[in-house]
Amino acid sequence: MAESKKGGHRVLVFRPYPAQVGDKIFFQGGPWGGDWEIIEVGDRKIKLKCPVSHKEIEKDRFFYFMEEREDEPWPHGH
Repeated sequence: MAESKKGGHRVLVFRPYPAQVGDKIFFQGGPWGGDWEIIEVGDRKIKLKCPVSHKEIEKDRFFYFMEEREDEPWPHGH
């Protein structure tokens, strides 16, 4: 990691995303890559459903905001 001219460092800051039921999400790569819809949100867990296969998975809440896109096609071509 590079040190800035002021003596500080470049730091990446991640904020937990306030996910809500009905949010449509897309993971670019990774083991769950693809389209998902949030169908349940708890204090510690989140449940997702694939709009194509209808598979449901439950995971620890791990979402961190990276980018928001408007007018994005969903689900994406598979």
